[in-house]
Formats: sequence, structure tokens, C-alpha cells
Amino acid sequence: MADPTPAEVQQYIAAGLPCEHLHVEGDGRHFFATIVSSEFEGLSRIRRHQRVYAALGERMREQIHALSMKTHTPAEHAATAAASHHHHA
Repeated sequence: MADPTPAEVQQYIAAGLPCEHLHVEGDGRHFFATIVSSEFEGLSRIRRHQRVYAALGERMREQIHALSMKTHTPAEHAATAAASHHHHA
């Protein structure tokens, strides 16, 4: 079975989870996803990850261990984005 592309992983997540913002990077072996969804309101980080795994379902069962993610609610994402504007590297 071919390794999924970041675009495919992004499609899988989007298909099973309504996202305000979704970005997936990866090299076919390891993926990094940034996911902003109002579905995450009131959920712990673990529950959010479980929600994403549920969205990915069987298709990604083999690759799931290679997926790291940042999960935010829209409010958290706005706060993070606002905070990052105050810092100058």
C-alpha cells in the first residue's frame, strides 16, 4: 500500500471532522497536522486526538503513530495567533 501524501491525510481529516483551519505537512512517513475545529471545545488534548483518529478511521490505522498534531479550538487559535504577533524573533 502506498504511503499517503500530506494532501491525502488532510482530506481524510477534513472528511471526518469539520475544521476551521487544517494544515498537514509530512514526508510520507511522518506527518504533522495543525487542526482548528470547534468540535474540540471542552475536550482534553487526549480526547481531541481521539476525535481526529476517529475521523481518520481505518485508512490511517497503520500510519497513525507517525502523526503528530496540534489541536486548537478557534478561540485558542485566535489567542495563539494574537500572542505570536507580539513576539519578534
